[in-house]
Amino acid sequence: MNNHFIVIAEAGDFIGEQKLIAQHLNGQMVGDEWHMADGTVWEIIVTGVGAINVMQTLRNLPRNAQIINIGYAGSANYEIGSVVCVEEARLNHPCVSYPEPELKLKPVSSEWLKAPCDSMVSVCYSNTDFVLQSDYKDCVFDMELAYIAAMGFENLVALKIVSDNLSLHAYREVAAGVE
Repeated sequence: MNNHFIVIAEAGDFIGEQKLIAQHLNGQMVGDEWHMADGTVWEIIVTGVGAINVMQTLRNLPRNAQIINIGYAGSANYEIGSVVCVEEARLNHPCVSYPEPELKLKPVSSEWLKAPCDSMVSVCYSNTDFVLQSDYKDCVFDMELAYIAAMGFENLVALKIVSDNLSLHAYREVAAGVE
């Protein structure tokens, strides 16, 4: 069984993240798999948006699987189009504080990337809904990564592309490739 997976929320013809794989990762698509130059074959898994879809889709994967989560994320202050290597995932709950375990991620291998993202390393906050406002700066927001990380995958890395500055309309335009 293959133990290498690229996890995206939406493949979609119009709004989706599958196109990000070819834009940011070295290699090429062969059929439904991503082949890297070193010969590693990555199965692409589309989870659907949100926590329940993530848990339903990934629950049977081995915890030692190598996983690359690539997808769109919002940010209050990063420029649209910025590429962010995520070092830690957290839940977004700005109105309350309670103890949670640290969900540290592995660094993204520079060999996998078409361009390095050394200067853009950040925290990703996952939310159950689209984040439309936040006082949090120098971070990104998505709806899946903290749930993936909380499942205990040992070899999880994440690359987020800023699609919007907390605007659902802007996200839809960027994700659909509208200029």
